[in-house]
Amino acid sequence: MEQLKAAAAGPRDEQADKQVSQLVTEVIANVRDRGDAAVREYSERFDGWSPASFRLAPEDVAKIVASVPEQAISDILAVQARVRTFAEHQLASLRDFEVETEPGVLLGQKNLPVGSVGAYVPGGRYPLVASAHMTVVTAKVAGVERVTACTPPIRGQVPAATVAALHLAGADEILLLGGTQAVAAMALGTETIGKVDMLAGPGNAFVAEAKRQLYGTVGIDLFAGPTEVLVIADEDADPLVVAVDLLSQAEHGPDSPAVLITTSAALGRRVLELIDDLLPDMPTADYAEPAWRDHGEVIVVGTLAEAYTLANRYASEHVQVLTANPREALDRMSNYGALFLGEGTCVSYGDKVIGTNHTLPTRGAANYTGGLWVGKYLKTVTYQEVTSPAASAALGELCGRAARVEFFEGHARSGDIRAHKFGEAELLWAPADR
Repeated sequence: MEQLKAAAAGPRDEQADKQVSQLVTEVIANVRDRGDAAVREYSERFDGWSPASFRLAPEDVAKIVASVPEQAISDILAVQARVRTFAEHQLASLRDFEVETEPGVLLGQKNLPVGSVGAYVPGGRYPLVASAHMTVVTAKVAGVERVTACTPPIRGQVPAATVAALHLAGADEILLLGGTQAVAAMALGTETIGKVDMLAGPGNAFVAEAKRQLYGTVGIDLFAGPTEVLVIADEDADPLVVAVDLLSQAEHGPDSPAVLITTSAALGRRVLELIDDLLPDMPTADYAEPAWRDHGEVIVVGTLAEAYTLANRYASEHVQVLTANPREALDRMSNYGALFLGEGTCVSYGDKVIGTNHTLPTRGAANYTGGLWVGKYLKTVTYQEVTSPAASAALGELCGRAARVEFFEGHARSGDIRAHKFGEAELLWAPADR
């Protein structure tokens, strides 16, 4: 293995993480204690935003949607149709069932939507319109009754396209509110903002930390950090395509890792040259350049088998496969948020238009979870019914023995009484007659 470019940045800044955590703890505590007043103070402090109401009235939404160009509305609807179709296929893959595991013993499973979701759609430098599709459309396909959506103002302005996307996706209420204060308000509830059962959607370090601290008070979709891309390329890959696709993800932020693993040293060197040529003229170079400088890597390996093994160790959010036989990755790869197979596919399609969900695991979380999907909004619950007296009696005897091994006498007696009532077992602990 040869490293043509290593990441310049060291390990994560623990002091910075601690400062983020402390501030988030403060905000959550204040929102919990002081509700709307705290939300408004932090919105003024962090976003310079303090309207009469953070919630957009229906007439406000209609006016904002009408201000969005017709082509943009058409494109939003086209993308949402793709996201909805894929989510509907995911939902169809899940099924309720009831099975008689033995005579008279019925066990069943149901998939029930959570009652309410708080969808956070980031703003900051970029209006992340696509995150509205990913969080809200998918929740509505799952059957979530109430979706409260929060998105921040961008430099004091209403992000009209994002608001339109949230409305068209089916959000039940839309608030122009951002950051930790938005996440805390939805999770805890205030005088004017209803508490939700679950939080979903990406965000910056403060939003991610807020979700982490609030997990348990509410459910969350997943912990998300900086965007990651890893490209696997062989000698036949187009180096310009590789370079462009690496930079497409580096522009997400200055801490976004972009990694190339290739079997061709010549391709790796050419990609480095092309990135040096492309970066200066990128309008988003202020993000992409430090991301590539500090977190970019180019690694040469001997075989594609080694490439897949190494890629699995990275467990990257996005893995793009530019090889002669890209579908081989379906068998070779196990740790990733999403796979993008072949030159005709790119991570940007997944981010913006193709229909799969772009809220994906980062920082190694792909080792244990996938990304946001319709199933995240569902509670898989079970039920049971014993209709056979003989089966209940047999289970009762087994329950009595199993519970007493663990010294749970109360559990044992629940089994005993059924073994007695439905069978012939004697009750040794029966209460005295009165």
